[in-house]
Amino acid sequence: MKPIRTYAGIPEEYASSEKSKVVLIPVAYDGTSTWGKGADKGPEAFLEASENMELYDIETDSEVYREGIYLTETLDEFTSPDEMVDTVHNMVKEYVGRKKMVTMIGGEHSVSIGAIRAFNESYQGLTVLQIDAHADLRKEYNGSKYNHACALYEASQTTNLVQVGIRSMDQSETLVMNRDNVFFAHEMVTDDYWMDNVLDLMTDNVYITFDLDALDPSILPSTGTPEPGGLFWYETLEFLKRVFEECNVVGFDIVELCPDQKERSSDFLAAKLYYKMLSYKFKQNLAEVEDEYDQPDHFEKFERNGEQFDEK
Repeated sequence: MKPIRTYAGIPEEYASSEKSKVVLIPVAYDGTSTWGKGADKGPEAFLEASENMELYDIETDSEVYREGIYLTETLDEFTSPDEMVDTVHNMVKEYVGRKKMVTMIGGEHSVSIGAIRAFNESYQGLTVLQIDAHADLRKEYNGSKYNHACALYEASQTTNLVQVGIRSMDQSETLVMNRDNVFFAHEMVTDDYWMDNVLDLMTDNVYITFDLDALDPSILPSTGTPEPGGLFWYETLEFLKRVFEECNVVGFDIVELCPDQKERSSDFLAAKLYYKMLSYKFKQNLAEVEDEYDQPDHFEKFERNGEQFDEK
Protein backbone atom coordinates (compact mmCIF):
# COMPACT_ATOMS: atom_id res chain seq x y z
CA MET A 1 0.00 0.00 0.00
CA LYS A 2 1.32 3.44 -0.92
CA PRO A 3 2.06 5.48 2.21
CA ILE A 4 -0.15 8.49 2.89
CA ARG A 5 1.58 11.77 2.09
CA THR A 6 1.81 14.00 5.12
CA TYR A 7 2.97 17.57 5.52
CA ALA A 8 6.79 17.63 5.80
CA GLY A 9 6.81 13.84 6.04
CA ILE A 10 5.64 13.93 9.66
CA PRO A 11 4.44 10.69 11.26
CA GLU A 12 0.82 9.84 10.47
CA GLU A 13 -0.08 10.02 14.16
CA TYR A 14 0.42 13.81 13.89
CA ALA A 15 -1.34 14.15 10.54
CA SER A 16 -4.90 12.89 10.91
CA SER A 17 -7.84 15.14 10.13
CA GLU A 18 -9.53 14.25 13.41
CA LYS A 19 -6.68 14.93 15.84
CA SER A 20 -4.73 17.68 14.09
CA LYS A 21 -5.20 21.24 15.28
CA VAL A 22 -3.94 22.64 11.97
CA VAL A 23 -5.28 22.08 8.46
CA LEU A 24 -3.14 22.90 5.43
CA ILE A 25 -4.96 23.36 2.10
CA PRO A 26 -2.82 23.51 -1.06
CA VAL A 27 -4.48 25.44 -3.90
CA ALA A 28 -2.63 24.93 -7.19
CA TYR A 29 -4.20 27.75 -9.19
CA ASP A 30 -2.71 30.26 -11.62
CA GLY A 31 -5.67 31.17 -13.79
CA THR A 32 -5.43 34.97 -13.91
CA SER A 33 -1.76 35.92 -13.46
CA THR A 34 -0.56 38.32 -16.14
CA TRP A 35 3.24 38.13 -16.14
CA GLY A 36 5.29 35.40 -14.47
CA LYS A 37 3.27 32.19 -14.76
CA GLY A 38 3.78 29.10 -12.62
CA ALA A 39 2.18 29.86 -9.25
CA ASP A 40 0.09 26.72 -9.69
CA LYS A 41 3.36 24.80 -9.20
CA GLY A 42 3.98 26.64 -5.91
CA PRO A 43 2.18 24.25 -3.53
CA GLU A 44 4.09 21.19 -4.76
CA ALA A 45 7.45 23.00 -4.55
CA PHE A 46 6.54 24.16 -1.04
CA LEU A 47 5.63 20.64 0.06
CA GLU A 48 8.83 19.16 -1.39
CA ALA A 49 10.93 21.76 0.39
CA SER A 50 9.05 21.14 3.64
CA GLU A 51 9.99 17.47 3.49
CA ASN A 52 13.66 18.48 3.65
CA MET A 53 13.32 20.97 6.51
CA GLU A 54 14.35 20.39 10.12
CA LEU A 55 11.29 20.15 12.32
CA TYR A 56 12.88 21.57 15.47
CA ASP A 57 12.58 25.36 15.65
CA ILE A 58 15.55 26.81 17.52
CA GLU A 59 14.01 30.17 18.34
CA THR A 60 10.88 28.80 20.02
CA ASP A 61 12.55 25.58 21.24
CA SER A 62 9.64 23.62 19.85
CA GLU A 63 8.47 21.04 17.34
CA VAL A 64 5.13 22.51 16.35
CA TYR A 65 4.15 19.56 14.15
CA ARG A 66 3.25 17.75 17.40
CA GLU A 67 0.12 19.93 17.49
CA GLY A 68 -0.97 18.01 14.41
CA ILE A 69 -0.97 19.25 10.81
CA TYR A 70 -3.47 17.68 8.43
CA LEU A 71 -2.65 18.02 4.71
CA THR A 72 -5.79 18.02 2.56
CA GLU A 73 -5.94 17.04 -1.05
CA THR A 74 -4.65 19.68 -3.45
CA LEU A 75 -7.36 21.82 -5.00
CA ASP A 76 -6.38 22.13 -8.63
CA GLU A 77 -9.21 21.56 -11.10
CA PHE A 78 -11.24 24.67 -11.79
CA THR A 79 -13.18 25.77 -14.86
CA SER A 80 -13.31 29.44 -13.86
CA PRO A 81 -12.09 31.93 -11.22
CA ASP A 82 -15.60 31.93 -9.74
CA GLU A 83 -15.51 28.16 -9.23
CA MET A 84 -12.07 28.41 -7.60
CA VAL A 85 -13.25 31.05 -5.11
CA ASP A 86 -16.39 29.05 -4.25
CA THR A 87 -14.42 25.81 -3.79
CA VAL A 88 -11.86 27.43 -1.50
CA HIS A 89 -14.58 29.23 0.45
CA ASN A 90 -16.54 26.04 1.07
CA MET A 91 -13.53 23.99 2.16
CA VAL A 92 -12.15 26.67 4.46
CA LYS A 93 -15.58 27.26 5.99
CA GLU A 94 -15.96 23.54 6.66
CA TYR A 95 -12.69 23.26 8.59
CA VAL A 96 -13.18 26.54 10.46
CA GLY A 97 -16.49 25.06 11.58
CA ARG A 98 -14.58 22.09 12.96
CA LYS A 99 -12.53 24.50 15.12
CA LYS A 100 -9.33 23.95 13.16
CA MET A 101 -6.52 26.43 12.56
CA VAL A 102 -6.94 26.66 8.79
CA THR A 103 -3.92 27.57 6.67
CA MET A 104 -3.45 27.62 2.91
CA ILE A 105 -0.60 27.60 0.40
CA GLY A 106 -1.16 29.01 -3.10
CA GLY A 107 -1.30 29.54 -5.96
CA GLU A 108 -1.84 33.08 -7.11
CA HIS A 109 -3.25 35.65 -4.69
CA SER A 110 -6.85 35.33 -5.88
CA VAL A 111 -7.04 32.05 -3.91
CA SER A 112 -7.22 34.19 -0.77
CA ILE A 113 -10.60 35.70 -1.66
CA GLY A 114 -12.63 32.64 -0.72
CA ALA A 115 -10.59 31.99 2.42
CA ILE A 116 -10.98 35.56 3.69
CA ARG A 117 -14.71 35.41 2.99
CA ALA A 118 -15.02 32.22 5.05
CA PHE A 119 -13.14 33.68 8.01
CA ASN A 120 -15.10 36.93 7.83
CA GLU A 121 -18.32 34.93 8.06
CA SER A 122 -16.98 33.10 11.10
CA TYR A 123 -15.32 35.87 13.17
CA GLN A 124 -16.78 39.24 14.11
CA GLY A 125 -14.67 42.34 13.58
CA LEU A 126 -12.04 40.52 11.54
CA THR A 127 -8.78 42.25 10.65
CA VAL A 128 -7.12 41.09 7.44
CA LEU A 129 -3.39 41.74 7.57
CA GLN A 130 -2.09 41.85 4.01
CA ILE A 131 1.70 41.61 3.69
CA ASP A 132 2.35 42.32 0.04
CA ALA A 133 4.19 44.40 -2.55
CA HIS A 134 0.96 45.15 -4.42
CA ALA A 135 -2.27 46.77 -3.26
CA ASP A 136 -4.51 44.28 -5.14
CA LEU A 137 -7.51 46.61 -4.74
CA ARG A 138 -8.97 46.68 -8.23
CA LYS A 139 -12.70 45.98 -8.22
CA GLU A 140 -12.35 44.15 -11.53
CA TYR A 141 -9.47 43.33 -13.84
CA ASN A 142 -9.44 41.65 -17.25
CA GLY A 143 -13.17 41.04 -16.99
CA SER A 144 -13.16 39.29 -13.60
CA LYS A 145 -13.63 40.43 -10.02
CA TYR A 146 -11.68 37.33 -8.98
CA ASN A 147 -8.45 38.29 -10.71
CA HIS A 148 -5.22 38.27 -8.69
CA ALA A 149 -5.19 42.08 -8.98
CA CYS A 150 -8.53 42.12 -7.12
CA ALA A 151 -7.47 39.79 -4.30
CA LEU A 152 -8.11 42.27 -1.47
CA TYR A 153 -10.91 44.41 -2.88
CA GLU A 154 -13.67 42.47 -1.13
CA ALA A 155 -11.72 42.49 2.13
CA SER A 156 -11.34 46.27 1.83
CA GLN A 157 -15.12 46.57 1.80
CA THR A 158 -16.05 43.99 4.44
CA THR A 159 -13.15 43.75 6.94
CA ASN A 160 -10.58 45.88 8.73
CA LEU A 161 -7.90 45.61 6.05
CA VAL A 162 -4.36 46.60 7.05
CA GLN A 163 -1.78 46.61 4.24
CA VAL A 164 1.96 46.30 4.89
CA GLY A 165 4.90 46.56 2.49
CA ILE A 166 3.01 48.07 -0.44
CA ARG A 167 5.24 49.49 -3.17
CA SER A 168 3.32 48.98 -6.43
CA MET A 169 -0.24 49.95 -7.40
CA ASP A 170 -2.45 51.58 -9.99
CA GLN A 171 -3.62 55.15 -9.44
CA SER A 172 -7.24 54.00 -9.49
CA GLU A 173 -6.62 51.97 -6.33
CA THR A 174 -6.03 55.16 -4.34
CA LEU A 175 -9.80 55.75 -4.56
CA VAL A 176 -10.46 52.48 -2.70
CA MET A 177 -7.51 52.43 -0.33
CA ASN A 178 -7.86 53.46 3.32
CA ARG A 179 -4.63 55.43 3.53
CA ASP A 180 -4.63 55.32 7.35
CA ASN A 181 -4.33 51.53 7.19
CA VAL A 182 -1.56 51.35 4.57
CA PHE A 183 2.16 51.05 5.27
CA PHE A 184 4.14 51.82 2.14
CA ALA A 185 7.59 50.27 1.89
CA HIS A 186 9.34 53.58 1.20
CA GLU A 187 7.89 55.03 4.43
CA MET A 188 8.53 51.93 6.54
CA VAL A 189 12.26 52.07 5.83
CA THR A 190 12.59 55.31 7.82
CA ASP A 191 9.91 54.60 10.43
CA ASP A 192 11.27 52.86 13.53
CA TYR A 193 7.75 52.46 14.90
CA TRP A 194 5.90 50.98 11.94
CA MET A 195 5.35 47.65 13.70
CA ASP A 196 3.81 49.39 16.72
CA ASN A 197 1.62 51.44 14.43
CA VAL A 198 0.40 48.38 12.53
CA LEU A 199 -0.46 46.59 15.76
CA ASP A 200 -2.40 49.61 17.01
CA LEU A 201 -4.78 49.13 14.06
CA MET A 202 -5.52 45.47 14.76
CA THR A 203 -8.74 44.06 16.16
CA ASP A 204 -8.67 40.93 18.33
CA ASN A 205 -9.09 38.40 15.50
CA VAL A 206 -6.60 38.55 12.63
CA TYR A 207 -6.27 36.67 9.36
CA ILE A 208 -2.88 37.02 7.61
CA THR A 209 -2.51 36.83 3.86
CA PHE A 210 1.18 36.78 2.99
CA ASP A 211 2.12 37.39 -0.62
CA LEU A 212 5.73 36.31 -1.00
CA ASP A 213 6.49 39.25 -3.26
CA ALA A 214 6.36 41.35 -0.08
CA LEU A 215 9.87 40.03 0.50
CA ASP A 216 12.83 41.59 -1.23
CA PRO A 217 13.71 39.69 -4.43
CA SER A 218 17.28 39.36 -3.19
CA ILE A 219 16.01 36.76 -0.70
CA LEU A 220 13.01 35.44 -2.66
CA PRO A 221 13.26 35.93 -6.43
CA SER A 222 10.86 33.13 -7.41
CA THR A 223 7.56 34.95 -7.49
CA GLY A 224 5.40 36.08 -10.38
CA THR A 225 5.81 39.85 -9.98
CA PRO A 226 8.95 40.66 -7.95
CA GLU A 227 9.37 44.25 -6.79
CA PRO A 228 12.58 45.84 -5.43
CA GLY A 229 12.65 47.31 -1.94
CA GLY A 230 10.95 44.55 0.01
CA LEU A 231 11.10 43.11 3.50
CA PHE A 232 14.00 41.03 4.77
CA TRP A 233 13.95 37.81 6.76
CA TYR A 234 14.56 38.85 10.35
CA GLU A 235 12.46 42.02 10.29
CA THR A 236 9.63 39.93 8.84
CA LEU A 237 9.95 37.36 11.62
CA GLU A 238 10.12 40.06 14.29
CA PHE A 239 6.91 41.57 12.97
CA LEU A 240 5.08 38.25 12.64
CA LYS A 241 6.15 37.17 16.11
CA ARG A 242 4.63 40.33 17.58
CA VAL A 243 1.40 39.85 15.63
CA PHE A 244 1.02 36.29 16.91
CA GLU A 245 1.85 37.37 20.48
CA GLU A 246 -0.51 40.34 20.59
CA CYS A 247 -3.43 39.16 18.45
CA ASN A 248 -5.52 36.05 17.96
CA VAL A 249 -4.38 34.92 14.52
CA VAL A 250 -7.25 32.72 13.38
CA GLY A 251 -5.70 31.56 10.10
CA PHE A 252 -3.30 32.51 7.34
CA ASP A 253 -2.24 31.88 3.79
CA ILE A 254 1.03 32.15 1.86
CA VAL A 255 0.73 32.79 -1.88
CA GLU A 256 2.55 33.61 -5.11
CA LEU A 257 5.47 31.18 -4.94
CA CYS A 258 6.43 30.72 -8.59
CA PRO A 259 9.11 28.01 -8.43
CA ASP A 260 12.22 27.88 -10.56
CA GLN A 261 14.09 24.57 -10.78
CA LYS A 262 17.38 26.46 -10.94
CA GLU A 263 16.61 28.49 -7.80
CA ARG A 264 15.30 26.33 -4.95
CA SER A 265 16.03 28.67 -2.05
CA SER A 266 12.71 30.48 -2.55
CA ASP A 267 10.83 27.19 -2.09
CA PHE A 268 12.71 26.55 1.12
CA LEU A 269 12.12 30.08 2.42
CA ALA A 270 8.37 29.66 1.88
CA ALA A 271 8.47 26.34 3.71
CA LYS A 272 10.42 27.82 6.60
CA LEU A 273 8.13 30.86 6.80
CA TYR A 274 5.06 28.65 7.12
CA TYR A 275 6.62 26.57 9.89
CA LYS A 276 7.79 29.72 11.70
CA MET A 277 4.29 31.14 11.64
CA LEU A 278 2.88 27.96 13.13
CA SER A 279 5.65 27.92 15.74
CA TYR A 280 4.73 31.47 16.83
CA LYS A 281 1.03 30.59 16.94
CA PHE A 282 1.46 27.60 19.21
CA LYS A 283 4.44 28.77 21.25
CA GLN A 284 2.37 29.28 24.40
CA ASN A 285 0.59 25.96 24.00
CA LEU A 286 3.88 24.16 23.59
CA ALA A 287 5.39 25.82 26.65
CA GLU A 288 2.56 24.42 28.79
CA VAL A 289 3.28 20.83 27.76
CA GLU A 290 7.06 21.15 27.54
CA ASP A 291 7.62 19.25 30.79
CA GLU A 292 5.88 16.18 29.36
CA TYR A 293 8.69 15.79 26.84
CA ASP A 294 11.54 16.93 29.07
CA GLN A 295 12.08 13.72 30.96
CA PRO A 296 15.22 11.56 30.58
CA ASP A 297 15.01 8.18 28.90
CA HIS A 298 11.69 9.03 27.26
CA PHE A 299 12.55 8.32 23.66
CA GLU A 300 10.81 6.51 20.84
CA LYS A 301 11.57 5.98 17.19
CA PHE A 302 9.71 7.61 14.32
CA GLU A 303 10.23 7.38 10.61
CA ARG A 304 10.27 10.39 8.29
CA ASN A 305 10.94 10.04 4.58
CA GLY A 306 12.28 6.54 5.07
CA GLU A 307 14.77 7.49 7.82
CA GLN A 308 14.50 6.74 11.55
CA PHE A 309 14.88 9.43 14.16
CA ASP A 310 14.95 9.49 17.95
CA GLU A 311 11.97 11.39 19.28
CA LYS A 312 11.30 12.62 22.77
